[in-house]
Amino acid sequence: MSALISDDELKHETELVWLEDVHQLDYVRQSLDRLPTRSSKPAYHRDGRMVGYAILGPKARASRASGTFRRRVFWLLPHDRDTEPQGLYATGAPAEAVDPRTVTAGSKGRKTERSEGGPPSLAMQELGITLPL
Repeated sequence: MSALISDDELKHETELVWLEDVHQLDYVRQSLDRLPTRSSKPAYHRDGRMVGYAILGPKARASRASGTFRRRVFWLLPHDRDTEPQGLYATGAPAEAVDPRTVTAGSKGRKTERSEGGPPSLAMQELGITLPL
């Protein structure tokens, strides 16, 4: 889903709130949700758990039709690699997944060797980052 998120939709993000230490996660899923506020912690209605969310600045406008704001929410499902390292996503990652180390307010983030569960790149090796293989 990250490919479907445009930079324009993220321009009012001022901060990302992480509810967990995302440096321990190979990837997080991201989506744009319709939420009633610009900044409070959103309710979570998926399986799994919410690991973070975006806060919007005061210039963000609510939808005229619904009165809601489109904000990013970051989440994981019960079968994701952090809880099932040898499971479905032992290698590869869901379409909406990004490496949380590449995500900042206003930036979509991207997939990396780490998020895909592949062999670590030379840069990762130099930094001493290892993957759960």
